[in-house]
Amino acid sequence: MTAESGRPVTVVIADDEPLVRGGLRLILDSEPDLEVVGEAADGSEAVAQARRLRPDVVCMDVRMPGVDGLRATELVLRLPDPPKVLVVTTFEHDDYVLDALTVGASGFLLKRASADEIVQAVRTVAVGQSLLFPEAVRSLVRGGRGAAARYAGPPLTPRESEVLGLVAQGMTNAEIAAELVVGLETVRTHVASVLGKLGARDRTQAVVTAYRTGLVEV
Repeated sequence: MTAESGRPVTVVIADDEPLVRGGLRLILDSEPDLEVVGEAADGSEAVAQARRLRPDVVCMDVRMPGVDGLRATELVLRLPDPPKVLVVTTFEHDDYVLDALTVGASGFLLKRASADEIVQAVRTVAVGQSLLFPEAVRSLVRGGRGAAARYAGPPLTPRESEVLGLVAQGMTNAEIAAELVVGLETVRTHVASVLGKLGARDRTQAVVTAYRTGLVEV
């Protein structure tokens, strides 16, 4: 898989531990369709690298000195034509991860993940798909600080609420279409409407927002 015809997916690795950066680089650079183009030891450097190198994906540690990964994720996603952000964390239950998903990170991955899981995660977010693990996200929300507020955006239709609930279960558009016995294009339309009403950039952000505002029960 390549980001564009003939071009590998480019990656910046942001982590304050040199051994972690080196390990991720070794794993990703061993794949012909992936290329690590930069490394950063803190959040401010990650933002600078993302601005200068314009990678497809930033692998972002959340706990770094100075500018942490959460703030760096916010700043990276404000860049013109921003890269996808894949949060890489040591801890399964981490409010920083939940917050990063809320502001628009495309998914998260544990540092103890296998090489194959890391490679697949980068490929998944690079093509615009969310890396959504339903049980893991629910667990994060349950163990976090609770719902930030009740939902105050445009009301969802009953069908949109139903679709959002199925997205939260990790279903693909095709699976939702089969579940609801509707056309795939209809599901795409509903998902797009839900993302727009929630102000979410992707399915992961929509699901986290839905859990935290009570639109979907945790």
